Amino acid sequence: MKPLSDCRLYAFVDTGYLNGRSPEAIARALGDGGADLIQFRAKGMPAAEIQRHAERLLAIADRAGVWFVVNDHPEVARAIGAPLCHLGQEDFFDTGFTRVEQLTRADAGPDGLAALRRDRPLQIGLSSHAPAQAARAVAAGAAYVAIGPVFATPTKPGRPAVTLDYVRWAAANVRIPWFAIGGITLANLDDVLAAGARRICVVSAILNAPDIARACREFLRRLPSPAF
Repeated sequence: MKPLSDCRLYAFVDTGYLNGRSPEAIARALGDGGADLIQFRAKGMPAAEIQRHAERLLAIADRAGVWFVVNDHPEVARAIGAPLCHLGQEDFFDTGFTRVEQLTRADAGPDGLAALRRDRPLQIGLSSHAPAQAARAVAAGAAYVAIGPVFATPTKPGRPAVTLDYVRWAAANVRIPWFAIGGITLANLDDVLAAGARRICVVSAILNAPDIARACREFLRRLPSPAF
């Protein structure tokens, strides 16, 4: 896997966008298209079922040499030895955590040693919707921060768009890897890049494309190299 600082395209296997395809088929297409990170997002699915899928998706991501991210479930990430888990602000800070080590240390749970036995300890990425949240995520030791939703998106119903102003703030102030997220498409990508983004998360614009791998390659063709 390349360093997170060198990553540009963060893609998803989102069960809300399977459209009759298997999670494994989507993950393979994302890997073929050159995605740097693949997150498994399965809102409402029982944790045991998420773990069964995540184990298979992790194997696919490993073969492709890309980061695999478990959304919402650090206990699943630890159990399967995933390199990353993504959490929202409310899932992390509002439950009493202040440092990522509280989730990634060996005694964080009954399966806590699974990831630590491997050569890649679990890391945590955090969402943010405002400058204060991004600063708090960086201070907590997040591996990366998601900046968004930049535009309104059905993936985050009811969440107001943070607009390109927040992207501009992140470009000027965040000094760990960060990814613009939320409603990003090929049609508005130039605006997002002009605001200072160099890494992006894309859900529906890739998963709703007729050719997932080709959609990934088209985004990558237009993304510049990260500045840091």
